[in-house]
Amino acid sequence: MYEGGDRGASRSGAGNRAGSGTGNSARSGTGSGPADGAPRPHLSHRVPDLGALELLLAVARHGSLGAAAREAGITQPAASSRIRSMERQLGVALVDRSPRGSRLTDAGALVTDWARRIVEAAEAFDAGAQALRGRRDSRLRVAASMTIAEYLLPGWLIALRAERPDTAVSLQAGNSAAVAERLFAGDADVGFVEGLAVPDGLDGVVVAHDRLAIVAAPSHPWARRRAPLDPAELAATPLVLRERGSGTRQVLDAALAAHGGLARPLLELASTTAVKAAAVSGAGPAVLSELAITEELASRRLVAVPVEGVVLRRDLRAVWPTGHRPTGPARDLLSLTRDRPRER
Repeated sequence: MYEGGDRGASRSGAGNRAGSGTGNSARSGTGSGPADGAPRPHLSHRVPDLGALELLLAVARHGSLGAAAREAGITQPAASSRIRSMERQLGVALVDRSPRGSRLTDAGALVTDWARRIVEAAEAFDAGAQALRGRRDSRLRVAASMTIAEYLLPGWLIALRAERPDTAVSLQAGNSAAVAERLFAGDADVGFVEGLAVPDGLDGVVVAHDRLAIVAAPSHPWARRRAPLDPAELAATPLVLRERGSGTRQVLDAALAAHGGLARPLLELASTTAVKAAAVSGAGPAVLSELAITEELASRRLVAVPVEGVVLRRDLRAVWPTGHRPTGPARDLLSLTRDRPRER
């Protein structure tokens, strides 16, 4: 049942006033509408709402206003008021009421035929909209920067699977710049990035927090030092790093900009896993998310190197194109990420 409030009486004579001896401007073109540039009256002011039309159809089926009211789930006085409101809006009597029941007038029978077509079209519209929602809800395309894709999203997607077992999920991993590009191209429904701020053209919300750590293999001299690194020494040392455009690199570049900037990287690699493997092998010290090195620190395959005078903390964000907040499975995934406290 389509419910809707009474629209009230329509404007007297609206839509029926043609120019009377004032020229041909209102009759140009097809002659069926206002002159070019003139505002058209909204149909909502002239056409009864769906709830009222369905009520009229119920009166036609049952021959009783009381039975129509019961079908609509409203009281008989409310049904009578709605019919009277529609009669005032249309300017014609639709229903003759008598102790024996309610009978459509000739005008009411004609309006009922029109109403049936409108309601059938609305039902078809609703069925189509449901089909679109079903198609939307059948898949979820996620784009995420590497650390989030490898260490946070698996848990979130397992939780989503429990809530939406029929939704097929695809995950595209890349750096934060690549995530933004996929969202702009319409190739992802929601993204996750690790940079300092929300990229231009995107809206976002913080879903977790992370810190970057300086790590080295146990054989590296930094693993045995007692004093923390200072920012200038860190900046001047060639490191194993992620590529430009990654959230990790953005945070590190910003943190060390006031200390001479980063030295030329020892190695520049396109994934967290590759950076970690290079550091474990002894290629050189690296900068990695704390989320990525829990096992390596516990097993002493890597050693955390303390550093003073520089902040390497970052926010992890869910992002989407400005003005297009996630819906369906993407909205549910976003809710799952925010239901889990991430403060470290």
